[in-house]
Amino acid sequence: MTDPRRSIKRSQADACLRRRIAKRQSLRLVIVLAATIGFFLTMIAGRRLFAMTAERPLSIPGTTQDYAKFTHTSPNHASLECASCHRRTVDNSARPQLPGHKACTSCHLAQFITPQIPMCSICHTDVSGPNAPVRAFPERFKESFNVKFDHAQHMNGPARPAQGCASCHDRPINRGVALSIPAGLSAHNQCYSCHTPNSQSSVGRDIGSCNTCHAIGPYARTSTGGRAFRASFSHAQHGARQRLGCTDCHQLTAGLPQSRQVSSPRTAQHFSAGRSLSCMTCHNGRRAFGDDLNFQDCRRCHKGQTFRMPV
Repeated sequence: MTDPRRSIKRSQADACLRRRIAKRQSLRLVIVLAATIGFFLTMIAGRRLFAMTAERPLSIPGTTQDYAKFTHTSPNHASLECASCHRRTVDNSARPQLPGHKACTSCHLAQFITPQIPMCSICHTDVSGPNAPVRAFPERFKESFNVKFDHAQHMNGPARPAQGCASCHDRPINRGVALSIPAGLSAHNQCYSCHTPNSQSSVGRDIGSCNTCHAIGPYARTSTGGRAFRASFSHAQHGARQRLGCTDCHQLTAGLPQSRQVSSPRTAQHFSAGRSLSCMTCHNGRRAFGDDLNFQDCRRCHKGQTFRMPV
């Protein structure tokens, strides 16, 4: 026969186990309900935050922010490193690429997802479809970016290009009178031969990012129509055939503004003061032309109709 006391104890144990299971299920239900309520409250608060941001967009005090335009000169953008938004392409292309979404959403998530703020139109030509086409990288900028280039630094040690000056000034222009000066996006082709993505200098400094050479500020290109060219000077007639190199006429000085880093001979012959290199350094009646030529005829070099004798 079954012991009645054992049956009673077993029934009590089963009842206790059912109560424990019921408590655990109730606790789980409470946790799920709390998480669900918290999720919906977060969503509601987020929508309110986005709505408030859309009504009062982030702006610089005293100005009205226009999210349909991008400016490098805004204080928030100017404080960022170039590499925060711009990444060099793996194929070392001379044309930079527009930043990806992460570069924008890291600071402008609220504006980025708000339809009323046309931030997407900065980079995309059409935002109506799922695959919005991206605008081409601009050829010209409304803002000015200067160029930091040190000629003296690039003529010594491992920074010196294989062809020296001719690595950059490699093409005759103005009918052989002047030499080309790298300009525009195509100038990157010459710079990128050394300044490859993630490249470093001999002392470990990054030389592959935009700010290695550029900064926001005014820029004036070096002229390819200097005064010497008006005196009938031609680089094409002063090269290897005449056993001349760039340093025979040009001297480099470190630490000067870019337009003054490379000296030029004075366009003076008979009237040279002797303070610097001039045409007279070579064209002295003996070395260049010889004694049998008439050096009194100024128009041997000065052929323009508006030529006037210097005073």
